[in-house]
Amino acid sequence: MMRWYQTPIAAVVWTVLRIYLGFQWIVAGYEKIAGGFDAGGFLKGALANAAGDHPAVQAWYADFLQQFALPNVDIFNVLIPWGELLVGIGLIIGLATIPALLAGAFMNLNFMLAGTTSTNPILYTIAMILLFAGAGAYYFGLDRFAVPYLKGFFKKNQAKKVTIN
Repeated sequence: MMRWYQTPIAAVVWTVLRIYLGFQWIVAGYEKIAGGFDAGGFLKGALANAAGDHPAVQAWYADFLQQFALPNVDIFNVLIPWGELLVGIGLIIGLATIPALLAGAFMNLNFMLAGTTSTNPILYTIAMILLFAGAGAYYFGLDRFAVPYLKGFFKKNQAKKVTIN
């Protein structure tokens, strides 16, 4: 039995949300790639927000930023903009939709933990809604064809392993 949120009619709404979310990620990633992104200033600003009576950044996350993110800022300077761009592309064409939603939500969560509100709560919420929609989120996307193909491929390979053993 198909759930209401996985029907083709509901999939139209999920597709609009998915493409909107993908567009937001593409714009963010492209601007960072074209503009010479440097996460160092953002990370230092987040650390500054970890001080005071009512810090916007929790101490444990500030420790993560101080001990891991800042020393590896060159890696983050590549991962963040290209990750944003790839998440956007995946969401717009509906390919690897679930991993793209998870990666996008993970980035939004980290931006929020670093004290940046902006559109992150909205984008995070849309990603969560689309994750709960499941297959309805990629009904009008390449995953509609790729997921069954991959399932069949892995089932076929699993059956070969069973007969060999």
